[in-house]
This record gives sequence, C-alpha cells and structure tokens, in this order.
Amino acid sequence: MNNERNIFDALQEEIMQSDLPEAEKNRRLSALLKASSRKINIMLVGATGVGKSSTINALFDMGAATVGVGVDPETVDIERYELGNLTIWDTPGLGDGVEEDKAHIGQIVKKLSETNDDGSLLIDLVMVVLDASSKDMAVSYDVINNTLIPCLGEDNAHRILIALNQSDMAMKGRHWCPVSNEPDDTLTAFLDEKAESVKRRIFEATGVTVEPVYYSAGYTDGEEEQNPYNLSKLLFYILMAVPVEKRLVVVGKLNVNQNNWSCNDRDYTEDVTEAVTESLWDSVLKGAGVGAEKGAVIGSQALGVPGKLIGGLVGAIYGGLCSLFGKLLTN
Repeated sequence: MNNERNIFDALQEEIMQSDLPEAEKNRRLSALLKASSRKINIMLVGATGVGKSSTINALFDMGAATVGVGVDPETVDIERYELGNLTIWDTPGLGDGVEEDKAHIGQIVKKLSETNDDGSLLIDLVMVVLDASSKDMAVSYDVINNTLIPCLGEDNAHRILIALNQSDMAMKGRHWCPVSNEPDDTLTAFLDEKAESVKRRIFEATGVTVEPVYYSAGYTDGEEEQNPYNLSKLLFYILMAVPVEKRLVVVGKLNVNQNNWSCNDRDYTEDVTEAVTESLWDSVLKGAGVGAEKGAVIGSQALGVPGKLIGGLVGAIYGGLCSLFGKLLTN
C-alpha cells in the first residue's frame, strides 16, 4: 500500500497546477490545510462476536493503523486504532457477564463524555454493530436505549448508527446466493423486517428514530473467502452521520480492495459521490472565491463523478484527485 499520497495531497497538487491567480491558490491551499488537520473519532459498540473487527477491517485500511489502548486506567480495555486523523475506538464486547458489562458500559460513558480542546464532544459517531442472525439483542437494546442515546441526547441522535452485520447468516445461511453474494427475495424481506423491528423498538423506548443498515462484512479463513455485502451502503450512512467537513478524512482512509465495495442492494455511487463532493465544497471551496455554483470546481473545470465511485477512491489514494472523480468535465 502506497501511503505517500492521499486525497489531500491530490487536492493540493490539483490546486498548485491550476491556472488560478496566486491569491486564489493561496486561499484554497489555506482552506485545504485546515480541512486536512481536522480529526474524526468513531466508536464501535456491540456484543461479543458480532463482527466489529471484521467491519472496520472491511471498511478501512487497517494495515496502516497504529494500535493503542485508552489513555487512562478507566478506559484501558478500549482499543484505539489511529489512521492519521481518523481514530477508531473499539469498545470491549458486551454480553459476557453482568459485572463485565457494567465495567465496559462505564468505560463507554466516560469516553462519550470526553471533549476536544474546543469543548465539542470527542466522539463524532457511535456505530453499534448488531448480529442480524441473533434473536437475543437484549443487552444491545439496553445499551442503546439506556446508555448511548441518553449520553448523546436527542439533539445528537444523528451521531448513532445501527449496523446489522452477518446478514448472510440471518436465516441460518438459507436464502443467501453465494454466486451473486446477495440475499434472495425471501431473505431480503426478512432483513427489511429485522431492520424495521430494530428501528421500532428503539423508537418506542427512546422516541429517537434510527435507520438501521444491514450488511455483511465478509470473511476469509485462508481457504474460503466471502466478499462484503452492502458495504457501500454502510459507508454512505457513515458519511451522512459524521460532520460534513470531516467526510474527506473518512474517504481518505478506506480499504482499497475493490471487491469489498462491489455487492450492494443497489448502486450507491451517486449517493456517496454527492456526500464526498459536498464535503469537498464545504471544506475547501466554500468561501474561497469560487463563485456561486455548488460542486468541486478547480480553475475553469468541474470535477464530474461518472463511473464507479469506489474504484475511483482507490485511484485517488494511489493516483490523485482526477481518479477519484473519474475524469475532468469542462463547464
């Protein structure tokens, strides 16, 4: 993996090589520097065995991550993965015992209360990973309803994402099509109802509306391999949940294995592209004297987004901004 280039490097190169006036280049470079310095923190919560680790491995370039633990004894069991400005806090698995859960929930509460230097809450997003194949989610519901949502508050309810993993095993492996790597109609209906049930139970307990996403993080055991399903959808929901100005940080750290992103319930290219473009606009171009049109505009050219987004993201990490958006389109 080539770690020398990233999206921010590519953006900087595009600005430097443009025919913009020097003053305009400097304004955009200054905005880019500010955007690239932003930090994002994502916390993962879930019962033991739901696939939190496989989820973050599927989503992000974990080969480049540095690993640590909490900075004080009260959070020592929370693993910290740092990928540049993206930090993932992986909390201990729940459901292994009443006393253990009590201690782990205490750690979660403490981490959720931490603030940045500017007084804002440290954790940008809490992603709760559930097992779509499990009928017993009592511990997870208890944590969501009585710990996470109360800690976040209704005003910050958008900072929680419910992710239903292991969709391929939701009906004990039946009705999953291994060739196309997707559920058949029977399993799709089952998963839709499962997601609706989770949404309904959380709303009835808290008054907060969530939109659960079902997916499969995939697996490999050295001999057999199953690619993820609906990972692009999960990515889109993550991008929509985090602050718009921080989305570029998330995109710059994605797993570059294109097979991870190819199987979804529909094509999320346009959705993810719009989220990324909005972040680019808000982070770099807004207020930098680029005119009224909204979109990624560099010099006299607009960056279009045809083709497959994820393949472009891979290109962005290796080859620069133009690959991210597919090709340059003239106004």
